[in-house]
Amino acid sequence: MSARVQLRPPTPEDQAEFLEAVRASRTLHHPWTSPPGTAEQFRAYLARVDQPEHRNFLVCRRGDGRIAGMVNVSNIVRGLFCSAYLGYCVFSGHERQGLMREGVQAVVRQAFGPMRLHRLEANIQPGNEASIALAAVCGFAKEGYSPRYLKIGGRWRDHERWAVLAS
Repeated sequence: MSARVQLRPPTPEDQAEFLEAVRASRTLHHPWTSPPGTAEQFRAYLARVDQPEHRNFLVCRRGDGRIAGMVNVSNIVRGLFCSAYLGYCVFSGHERQGLMREGVQAVVRQAFGPMRLHRLEANIQPGNEASIALAAVCGFAKEGYSPRYLKIGGRWRDHERWAVLAS
C-alpha cells in the first residue's frame, strides 16, 4: 500500500480530467509516448480494461483523487510464460515527486501477487532518462536493446528492454 497514491481502473467519468492531463503533458511526453488524447482513443483505452490480457491503472493522489499518471500491464500471457509488458506515464505537475515510483511499485506488487505473473518487461527509449531511472528504482534491470522496436509518434524507435522477475 502506498502512502501518497492509490491505484484504480479508469472509468468513463475520468475522460475529461484524463484528456486535459494528456493535453497539458504533450511537451513532457514528446517524443517518448502518446497516451490516449482524444475521446475516441480514451474509449478504446477503456475497452481494454475488461480484456483478460490487459490491466489499466490510474495512479491517483490520495486525498483529492487527482490523476497523477497511468500504468498499463498489457499483452499478458499465461501458461508457462506468465509475463506481460509494463507501460507508464506521469502527467504534468506530478513529475519528479515520487508518485509514479509509488504507483509503479504498487502495480508490480499486483502483477506478482494477485495477477500471478512471473515477469514484467518495460521497453524504454534510450534517451528517456527519467523513465529509465524510474524502472531502475522499481527493481527493473536492463536486459537488452531492440532497434526500431515500437512505433511511437509515427516513427519506429529504438528501445532498451528492462525487466523485473517475481521473487
